[in-house]
This record gives sequence, structure tokens and C-alpha cells, in this order.
Amino acid sequence: MMDILLDVLAVVLVAFAVVLAWNAIQIVPQSNVFVIERFGRYRRTLMAGLNFIVPILDRVAHRVSIIERQLPTFRISVITRDNVEVDLDATVFFRVIEAEKSVYRIQEVDQAILTAAQSIVRSAGGKLELDELQSSRQSMSDEIATNLQSAAEVWGLEITRTEIVDVVVDEQTKAAQRQQLNAERERRALVAKAEGDKRALELAADAELYQAQQNAAAVRVTADADAYATRQKAAADAEQTRLLADAIANDGQPAADFEIRKRQVEAIADLASASNAKTVVLPTQVVGVLGALESIASLTARPSSDN
Repeated sequence: MMDILLDVLAVVLVAFAVVLAWNAIQIVPQSNVFVIERFGRYRRTLMAGLNFIVPILDRVAHRVSIIERQLPTFRISVITRDNVEVDLDATVFFRVIEAEKSVYRIQEVDQAILTAAQSIVRSAGGKLELDELQSSRQSMSDEIATNLQSAAEVWGLEITRTEIVDVVVDEQTKAAQRQQLNAERERRALVAKAEGDKRALELAADAELYQAQQNAAAVRVTADADAYATRQKAAADAEQTRLLADAIANDGQPAADFEIRKRQVEAIADLASASNAKTVVLPTQVVGVLGALESIASLTARPSSDN
């Protein structure tokens, strides 16, 4: 009988040891952490993997998920800085980073985050006008996340991001926005047309200035050409006069008379070649001039033939 009792006791002790060993081993999944209590008081937090606790004394009080969570999208009424009432649809993403705070300092984490988010969203939206609210969602979301993080730290939470999903306005506000948008489009069109007209006038003025500059340059070139021609003609006349003077000084009176007669003949030829000259009457003096010219020509040609 004693042997049977000892065998039963041994079996019980072995079973109890197995149970203790089983309770001492705690395998924590990657997405969770375990909060351990000893006699009802927080002891430590078990991270993912294989962990050991003291059986009977320690127990797993809370299994906390550390996966990022998302609050259901919530709608909140906001009055903007320009006194327009709109509805904002928002959501919050967060995760637990200190499990002991999330279980000992707050009872409903999701509800606490939702309440704080509503207050902060209403405050942030009231700082902006309607146009800014619609065009600055990202900056507003960043501001909400920053302010909400300060409130969530005491609960051991990290606010990963917040999103303003939609800005809902009533039909009257939408109609006013359409009118404002149409007015803005008309204003931009008028400004664009005015700028185009101004640019066209500037280009026309530039073209006229360029044309005037080119005309002035052409006048300068023509004037320079005329001046050059005048200088050349004056130089030629001066040279001719000098040669005549030298000829006269060297007893060249016949040459001078020849030049005079030659000029007279050229003048008569020009007169006869005029388009309005039908009949040219030459006085007897002109005939004498022609005869004298022939005599002078023979005199001037004789010395060359003698040579």
C-alpha cells in the first residue's frame, strides 16, 4: 500500500513539475508583448521570442498587440477662421510602444485617442480659412499628428500619422465657391489679356525703335558716302585746277583756251541732248568757237607729232 502511495505521489510531483515548467516558459509572438504581474503588481514586459517567468509567483496579466492600428474614420464639425461651417472626415494611425502604460494608465485606448483627436482637429481647423483648409490638408495633418503625439505619450502610444480624408461643405458654400472660382477665372483672363496687350505694345515699340535705328544708320551711311564722293570730287577738281594753273604758269595759255572751248562744247552737247530740246539754234560765235577749238587741237597735237 505504501508503495502505491509513493508511486502516486511521484506521479503527482512529476506532473506538478511539468506544469510548473510549462508555466515558466512563455513564447511571445512577434506582434505582441506580454505584461507580467507578481502578486498583482507590474513586474516586467516580455518581448517577442522565448521567455521565462517564475511559476506561481508571476503570471501573464495582459497580452498587448504592438501592430499599428487605425481608428475608424470619424466626422467632426469645424468652424473655420472665416466663419464657414464644414465637416472634416479624419482618421488616426497609432501603435503601442510601452505596453505597461497602455494597460495601467488608460482603460480604452481607442476611445481616448478618438477624443483627443477630435479636440485637436477642431482646434487646428479653426485656425484656417476654408480655402486654406482645402489646399493644406497635409500640413494640417502634420500639425494634428504632432499635437496628438504629445497627448498620447503618457499612454505609451506613438501616433504614426493622421489623415484628413475629406472636407465636406454644404451646397450653399459650394455655390459660393463656384461663383468665386468663376470670378477668379475671369480676373485671370483679363490680367492675361492686359499683359498680352502690354507685351504687344512693347514689341511694336521695339520694332519701331529698331526701324528708326536702321533708318538712321542708313542715313549715316548715305551721308558718309556723299561726303566721301564730295571730297573725292573736290580733290579731283583741285588737282585739275592745279594742273591748269601749272600749264598756264608754264606758258600754257593755248591749253587753257582749249579747256574753256571744251567746256562750252560739252554744255552745247548737254543742251542738245535734253529731252525737251527739239531745235537748237547756234549763233555764229559758237561756230567760231568750234573752229578755234579745232585750231587749238591741231596746235596741241603738233608738238607730239614733231616728237
